[in-house]
Amino acid sequence: MWFSPLLLLGLSLAPAFGVAAVPNLSDVCTTTYIQSALPADGFIQGITPSSTSVTANPVTNYTLAAGSTNPSKTGLDFCNVTFSYTHAGRPVPVNLWFWLPSPSQFQNRFLATGGGGLAITSGQRGLGPGLAHGAATATTDGGLGGWGSDLGRVVLRGGGGALDHDALQAFGHRAIHEMSVLGGELTRKFYGSAPEQRIFSYFHGCSEGGREGWSQVQRYGGQFDGVAVGAPAFRQAFQQVLHLFSAVVENARGYYPPPCELERIANDTIAACDGLDGRMDGVVGRTDLCKLRYDAGQSVGKPYSCDASAGSGGGAPPPTTMERRQFGGGGPRPAAQGTVTAEAAAVAKDIWKGVFDSQGRQVYVSFQPSASFSDAATTFNASTGAYEATVSGFGVQYVNLFLREVNSSSLSLANVTTDTLRGWMLEGMQKFSDTLQTTWPDLEDFRDAGGKVIHYHGESDDSVPAASSVMYHDAVRRTMYPGAPANESYAALDDWYRLFLVPGAGHCGPSPLQPNGPFPQSVLQSLIDWVEEGVNPTRLNATVLSGPSEGEEQKLCSFPLRPQWNEEVMDCVYDQESIDTWLPTLDSIPVPVY
Repeated sequence: MWFSPLLLLGLSLAPAFGVAAVPNLSDVCTTTYIQSALPADGFIQGITPSSTSVTANPVTNYTLAAGSTNPSKTGLDFCNVTFSYTHAGRPVPVNLWFWLPSPSQFQNRFLATGGGGLAITSGQRGLGPGLAHGAATATTDGGLGGWGSDLGRVVLRGGGGALDHDALQAFGHRAIHEMSVLGGELTRKFYGSAPEQRIFSYFHGCSEGGREGWSQVQRYGGQFDGVAVGAPAFRQAFQQVLHLFSAVVENARGYYPPPCELERIANDTIAACDGLDGRMDGVVGRTDLCKLRYDAGQSVGKPYSCDASAGSGGGAPPPTTMERRQFGGGGPRPAAQGTVTAEAAAVAKDIWKGVFDSQGRQVYVSFQPSASFSDAATTFNASTGAYEATVSGFGVQYVNLFLREVNSSSLSLANVTTDTLRGWMLEGMQKFSDTLQTTWPDLEDFRDAGGKVIHYHGESDDSVPAASSVMYHDAVRRTMYPGAPANESYAALDDWYRLFLVPGAGHCGPSPLQPNGPFPQSVLQSLIDWVEEGVNPTRLNATVLSGPSEGEEQKLCSFPLRPQWNEEVMDCVYDQESIDTWLPTLDSIPVPVY
């Protein structure tokens, strides 16, 4: 159930039960007490917290449901708090939302959280996991217009043709920073912590939230002790335009496969590549080897079939993963059956290969074999009786709102080529280098302050290519340790920044096509153990959350090592040929891409 900040105020809840600490939750969870604990005016220069905006109410015996990155937990007591602040000369309020554990459950931790898509907040979904670790947890609306708004709604001033650069800066990095500084001070004052008492500061987010985490590491080195970032949607000039690439491939090939034809190819790929890591478990643990050894042409001639779909209305089932990111992908379609064509296999191979310009130079990476073909989902045109390419909603938003600066949901790909995509990528790379790109590779301040990063990414991610994370990890290694031999630079990086590729996982969670795969559900605990106890996660804990092996605990290898099973024992091996598949040349881009 979703609890909005205001709805929680109206709940009739029992007082805190069994709390031994003094003061107890009911003593401190009042509007008056929160007002007294607000950071002072000017605590951040030019920022004024609003005491009249404060809301506070206690919640007891809360149950945190299990999620991809948190186990379930019961018996949680916390103070649900909101307040707003304004900047000097700018009347737009920025709203903050905190869940503050009861004094008896507080463990001297603060957790900042991020959003997803073009939203800077995940709301309650992001706040809950912090409670399980005794962390005062925070989220912000970034001044973008409330908890239901996002950057796409406000980036054009008045809906017209001028970018709101203040909103871009807030979304890009400033709002999370302000929330974290104000939240740390509120936490200290709320619990009456002594100046010498250390409060550990953490961040966790996935997708856009992962990009937000990196925005803080790159700009505010001493702000967090530990950061857990999943599938970060950074390098947005490339990432968002990439969402249009699959449809451009279909147009170039002149072939528009029914969604279930590509699904057959995806399932065949998983079946064929399952055992490349030495273990048959329905999970592709080595997409790198799959890329080297598997050809989508092996599906040609194999049968596929799918039932009719009523679309997104009239009581129809919710849209599939392939449909959610499309403007037209949720429409009705008839039952389809046939055999996989050579044309469909060619589309799949082009998508796996990545973006190349008309001169044969590489522009950007794409999704790994075994990821679903979400961006290639087609729409059935009942008038023509044929399938058509569908433009991705994220791609359309980016080109129209951010590049063309027009408020439109229409974008024709009729004359769009990979050269066009390259042009859009370069334009965005220049235009948003200080806000949405978020790829600065020099992290010296963070490292020297003792910060730790756990960076994870599903290998079968169909929204943010797993290779994009490997590219950044390698850029940091080469920048921070120039000229050092590979083994030495990887070892030095591992002391404070580790990247884990998650076998079979999709975008920020297990893949529906590979449900037996593990996921780092306890990533926050692993980060806390590293920061507070010095336990470097040479192999990251992961849990199988569904499928035949549900509940099984596994370990993830730290890149560049890759998993290889020998019967029931997994080893983490170094494979240069494998590493090379992850690192593109991008020789079409005239400047370094970090």
